[in-house]
Amino acid sequence: MKHIFLSAAALLACLTLSAQKYKGIVDKTVAVVGGETILLSDIEAEVQQMRATGAGSDRDLRCEVLENMLDAKIFLMQARIDSLTVNNDMVQGNLAQRIDWFRTQLGGDEEMEKYFGKPLYKLRQEWQKALEEQSLTEQERMEIAGKMPEVTPHDVKQYMDATDPEDLPVVPVKYQLSQICLYPDREKAAMAVKEKLLSLRERIMNGEKFSTLARIYSEDPGSARRGGELGLASKSIFWPAFSDAAMALRPGTISQIVETPDGFHIIEVIEKKGDMFNARHILIKPQYTAEDREKAFHKLDSLRSKILEEEISFTMAARFFSEDPATRTNGGQMADPATGSAYFEIDQLKPADYAAIKDLKVGEISEPVESQDNEGYLQGRTGNLVYKVIKIDKIVPAHTATFEHDYTQILDKVKEIKQKEAVDAFLAGKVKDTYIIIDPLFHECEFTREVWNARK
Repeated sequence: MKHIFLSAAALLACLTLSAQKYKGIVDKTVAVVGGETILLSDIEAEVQQMRATGAGSDRDLRCEVLENMLDAKIFLMQARIDSLTVNNDMVQGNLAQRIDWFRTQLGGDEEMEKYFGKPLYKLRQEWQKALEEQSLTEQERMEIAGKMPEVTPHDVKQYMDATDPEDLPVVPVKYQLSQICLYPDREKAAMAVKEKLLSLRERIMNGEKFSTLARIYSEDPGSARRGGELGLASKSIFWPAFSDAAMALRPGTISQIVETPDGFHIIEVIEKKGDMFNARHILIKPQYTAEDREKAFHKLDSLRSKILEEEISFTMAARFFSEDPATRTNGGQMADPATGSAYFEIDQLKPADYAAIKDLKVGEISEPVESQDNEGYLQGRTGNLVYKVIKIDKIVPAHTATFEHDYTQILDKVKEIKQKEAVDAFLAGKVKDTYIIIDPLFHECEFTREVWNARK
């Protein structure tokens, strides 16, 4: 499923504050930056959220949080001077996501209010204010970074001349590939799954326990061992088709078959609270037969032989026979769905694809292989089953980046350096002209920016 579960006990344990030096302090102002203040409670709240999401630091976490807040206050002050406006759509989206995450982990609104010691409306106010400030801060940072002079080829050449070759980026081996894809009979497999789920639904309606059948038949391992139970969670963390179906059910009733990118489900709602629900489900995914595989492999073998015997080119075979619409019109040429690049590094290839081509030379074609397509790739899920042959069009060996062959990559690196220098110069200049106080409680912190160390 699309959601992630962490037990409330584990979450509470990871959120426990352990620093003894803050013991007994209810709250206080620990830093002043111009007209902006930073409270100890602001730092503690951020530390809590970082620990809740598993974030850590090699440095003192509170010192790191304080330094980030000091930087942010400088940007915030300038954003207000520049009359920047809050991106309300982004703020509301991030606010909803944050609330949904905590209410899911802690078990609902009441448990969240109990844990934080504040009513939900107060948490909303505090988090919205923080996200609004973050919106302005990020916009100002981008404005400053964007004001750097345009990076020229001369700048790139200067960077390369001044950098030890051992410190230049190493470009990993890259592949340019083409493919011919065939799909199994997905309609037939889907029909078989639906028939099985209808049979299970009928058994439940006739008195068998949903939880018992979920333990036996569900293919969602996380919930199957709990009798299919998902736990009380916000509807927003599930696939829309799943949450819509669940929210439309009365507790104790069983849904019709629901299709999501994970497969096919039947759902029983246990409890609903506002836009949250707890449900059981049985998930079954379409399965394909050895006959499907044999049929596809036979056709791919035949096409491969014709290409090797020069009866047809790989490009023409892909255009006429491949069933992958994303690559068929390009003669089978593959592209990274995330970047659009025609070149793949090893870790960007699906394991099955790399295993098929790792020992091939340029121009060679793999044997038929069972893999996945890119449908759902950007949503972080496994694609649909597909059978394919892959041709290596080009291999760029691993090498130290050069001006002639890797200009774009070096250009991005120089831009990154120049942007950081622009931001650092802005902060250094503003800090000198800004009234700043840092409480002795944080004088032991070793900040990464000397401008802050100098103000302790």
